[in-house]
Amino acid sequence: MLGRDAMSDGGAALPWLVIRQDDNGNRYRVGRYATQGEAQKIADKLDEHGHKQLYWVEQAGQSARP
Repeated sequence: MLGRDAMSDGGAALPWLVIRQDDNGNRYRVGRYATQGEAQKIADKLDEHGHKQLYWVEQAGQSARP
């Protein structure tokens, strides 16, 4: 059985997260995705907007950024 962090409301495994950090250091989960590649595409697209926010991908249960 998968842990709670790897599940969506519908029961599909969505272990990859896109995280946004704003210029004040606040972090938000943007979305959950089935594959790292899918999550990275979303993060890259959001990052193209040129705002001060940072976007990155991490696996549920892990923190890739300090």
